[in-house]
Amino acid sequence: MIELKYRKKLNFSSSTAFLEVDQKILKQEFLILYGKSGSGKTSFLKILAGLMDPDEGKIISEGKSWFDKNQNIKVSPQKRNIGFVFQDYALFPNMSVKQNVEFAHDTKDSVFLNEVFEVCGIKGLLNRKPDTLSGGQKQRTALARAIVKKPSILILDEPLSALDQETRLSLQDELVRIHKKFELTTIMVSHDLSEIAKLGHRVLVLDEGKIKEEGDPITVFSKGKVSGKVKFVGEIIHIKKEDIIFVLTIASGNNIVKVVATEEDIKSLGVGDKVMVASKAFNPIIVKI
Repeated sequence: MIELKYRKKLNFSSSTAFLEVDQKILKQEFLILYGKSGSGKTSFLKILAGLMDPDEGKIISEGKSWFDKNQNIKVSPQKRNIGFVFQDYALFPNMSVKQNVEFAHDTKDSVFLNEVFEVCGIKGLLNRKPDTLSGGQKQRTALARAIVKKPSILILDEPLSALDQETRLSLQDELVRIHKKFELTTIMVSHDLSEIAKLGHRVLVLDEGKIKEEGDPITVFSKGKVSGKVKFVGEIIHIKKEDIIFVLTIASGNNIVKVVATEEDIKSLGVGDKVMVASKAFNPIIVKI
């Protein structure tokens, strides 16, 4: 378990305020951080990783103090046993894929190293340089480099946001498999609602440093008001009026879905809105997120 209880003064888009965190993250939990840009998500990750210090409070991981302002305790990032995957991959351009991964490997456990190559799907890429790789291949290499350190915690800062939809969906499956295979506690920033629903055990919704909502993604984003046998989240990309009804075109993952709505349904909806669609039979319920 990771215990976080701290405050950190930050400059947000409209004001200066405190990032206030009082959370317990369970071992092997997949936690998602969600919120608009500048809400404190990346600072949350940096403080956990030791790349930024809180103004007050403490961080405890599995009974060991990583940070305690009152006790003047600060464990360095190198000693926190965290694997960090950045949005821009941060690979060494002059090294091969194999060398990039081995750079973070401080043991001679070749069996484990080969297992990481296999699980991350990069065995056929080991001799190639980063500039010859696709975005998905670079991300797999970055994941392998983080995992080969045998971290107890994997931190992912919007790792899939720059990828095309097909690659993104494939890597979502890889992340689930990697999370389970290596028994990781994973903390990830994402703005993609379908991705959050697919990957997250729990989501924290941040707004200018405050955790406004938390819980399992479906409950949080539907406000607990929607029930149904079929549910999905997506983004409205088109609204068209046909006679007395409206047809909403909704992008969800790699799919485009058309949903019929009434004039009452769409009063608060517009193109670009994130929505949840639920249906028990042929009566869809659309809820703005």
